[in-house]
Amino acid sequence: MNDKLHLTPEDQFPEELDKVTDHELQVLDSQVQRQLDHEVVVDGEVNPETEFRHYELDEEFQDRDKR
Repeated sequence: MNDKLHLTPEDQFPEELDKVTDHELQVLDSQVQRQLDHEVVVDGEVNPETEFRHYELDEEFQDRDKR
């Protein structure tokens, strides 16, 4: 698992989040959230890829809560 603080749009992202462990999903979520914050501060807007990843992670967390 990646130990970077941020997950940039260029970094790899799992295609099937349902195959990722709970712990790895939480790490990915933290990395994407930090990237979102970074983009807002530095660029004044969020990269569409980062925003999509954030949405995908939220969906996966919701699906897991239903299980």
